[in-house]
Amino acid sequence: MNFLEDKSFIKVKDFSVSGESFSLLLNEEYQLLKTHPQPALDKLGSYYEFDDYISHTDGKRTLFEKMYHFIKRKAIRDKVSLINSHHAVKGRILDVGAGTGDFLLECKNQNWEILGIEPNDKAKGIAIGKGIKFGDTIEKLESNSFDVITMWHVLEHVPDVEHQVAELKRLLKPTGTIIIAVPNFKSYDAKHYKEFWAAFDVPRHLWHFSKTAIDKLFDKQNMILEEVKPMWFDSFYVSLLSEKHKTGKMNYISGFFIGLASNVSGIFKREFSSHIYILKNK
Repeated sequence: MNFLEDKSFIKVKDFSVSGESFSLLLNEEYQLLKTHPQPALDKLGSYYEFDDYISHTDGKRTLFEKMYHFIKRKAIRDKVSLINSHHAVKGRILDVGAGTGDFLLECKNQNWEILGIEPNDKAKGIAIGKGIKFGDTIEKLESNSFDVITMWHVLEHVPDVEHQVAELKRLLKPTGTIIIAVPNFKSYDAKHYKEFWAAFDVPRHLWHFSKTAIDKLFDKQNMILEEVKPMWFDSFYVSLLSEKHKTGKMNYISGFFIGLASNVSGIFKREFSSHIYILKNK
């Protein structure tokens, strides 16, 4: 894929760790943004080393964290219900980027055979304490061995997105389902907050997706995008963090109303803050 380094779509700051600025480069055919420069692999982990990286902890220290985990519990139940609606017979599920394991724990409780992949040792340790089983890397897993593969806000973190998509295809059974959730840079809240939009989250997010990008990336692997669903709560969560980036504080009222406006806009324009993509083999 071609990204023109002299044509930046937008410049964005790392608000969480380094304060560095990065350019987001656009591939026009795919409608995909790439963070530039991308950190070297041996340096990438250092950008995740901060206490507020909420997906790597079970912390409930602040009102915001308590709200996050309250909503997370409902979201997990909804995710498993979505999977069950596509697979009446429970089989084997792989969650790539399993974090602290709560999603896989709910799958296990609903009689799925589970396996996770998680590179962060802290998050993985918490999940193991909950009884979650892990593989080392997806490259070491057997081909055609999973009924469902999920990546909940993880695909944007992988250094080589085309390789990752090819591996997901390899691991999936012919009748299986891949479910991907990623932020959408064409949403109302992204356009409203611009360089302060929290879901850019550079350089932890190396890629920034549109519906076209997901469709084309998986079409190359002979997979079809069967359905796109909104993640209703993400607009509120992202807007609150974006308010903090922009003003230095959460601004709960402003964040709520921008999140609400984004969802209303999404109903008409079909561009939500984050989407769930359901993909199957052709």
